[in-house]
Amino acid sequence: MLRSMYSGISGMKNFQTKLDVIGNNIANVNTYGFKKGRVTFQDTMNQTISGASAAGENRGGKNPMQVGLGSTLATIDTIHTQSSLQTTGRSLDLAINGDGYFVVKQGDQQMYSRAGNFYLDDNGTLVNGDGLKVQSYENGVLNDIVVNVNATLPALPTNRVFLDGNLPDPNTLASNATGSVQQVKVIDQTGTEQVLDVQFQPNGANWQLTITNQETSASTTIPLNYAANNYSTTATFNLNQVGLSNTPVTFDFTDLVRSGDSTITAMANPNGNLEGSLESFSIGSLGEINGVYSNGQIRTLGNLALAKFSNPSGLTKAGGNMFQESVNSGVANINVAGEGRGTLASGALEMSNVDLSEEFTEMITAQRGFQANTRIISTSDEILQELVNLKR
Repeated sequence: MLRSMYSGISGMKNFQTKLDVIGNNIANVNTYGFKKGRVTFQDTMNQTISGASAAGENRGGKNPMQVGLGSTLATIDTIHTQSSLQTTGRSLDLAINGDGYFVVKQGDQQMYSRAGNFYLDDNGTLVNGDGLKVQSYENGVLNDIVVNVNATLPALPTNRVFLDGNLPDPNTLASNATGSVQQVKVIDQTGTEQVLDVQFQPNGANWQLTITNQETSASTTIPLNYAANNYSTTATFNLNQVGLSNTPVTFDFTDLVRSGDSTITAMANPNGNLEGSLESFSIGSLGEINGVYSNGQIRTLGNLALAKFSNPSGLTKAGGNMFQESVNSGVANINVAGEGRGTLASGALEMSNVDLSEEFTEMITAQRGFQANTRIISTSDEILQELVNLKR
């Protein structure tokens, strides 16, 4: 049988596979996070009719004579190029700008995806459209991300007040200078907010803090000694000294300075917070999930995990916009965003990287290649028919 006929058959099979891949690309042109496929060919076995010969004393060398026996598939590649981001305005829609893959789990099965359309289930667990649980990364450990919309942040009593800014040499001030007064809100042991007046007052060559309870007018003073180019590091007083609950509070003077400027810029910043309930949450560019509470506090609820592979093209497609690790993809290197894994865009989704103009062009070339191979087969058939017709 003619070799050209089998070469044509191999070409038809290959172009049929290429059309299958193109058809899948076009079908997923609007699939979020989809990565297109690409088919490449290579020639198959070659039948050697005459081998090569080296040059001799009286005669030059001769090239080999070979007849190719068709083509075969070389690769079906997955092209993991970055695609454009589409703004959705939905806070749970995430897109990766750069390398990296979201990590999701179903039981012990770990999978990876570029599609970031996530949701909260009835337990507050962050999941994808198929219910696979999105993972966070903390100290080398993967965990489910749970956002409890009914969560409360307990009251934290004030135990430290940080003072910073400038307290100049009192000798540079006018003789009748009294210093500045600042209202400071502190939380006592019962979780109740109390308002105190904190006044910086000159005291000879040094300063003192006068702390006054607005409601009871009870007050106490704390000396602020300046020595060795620094103010005293800390001082402790108890809120019961100004008529409040028994709560010790440390004043931290570490960041107070004494410059040549006579302007008083010292400020007091207490820690502590009232009880608050979770009002909203957002996801930052580095994958941090920040909960905003009614008391004004912001707490990190988790950090989205991103995986990176040495050979992303070696990942195995598992359907549902999912990829699985293979023996040739390399082991998943998992960490948070921003460390060689790109950044996250909240309120956006990554579009498919399928280019319709490119796919239609490839479709035309595949179609013409298929047609050309059918002509090879039909021409070979005509030759065989002539051979058959030699004997009648």
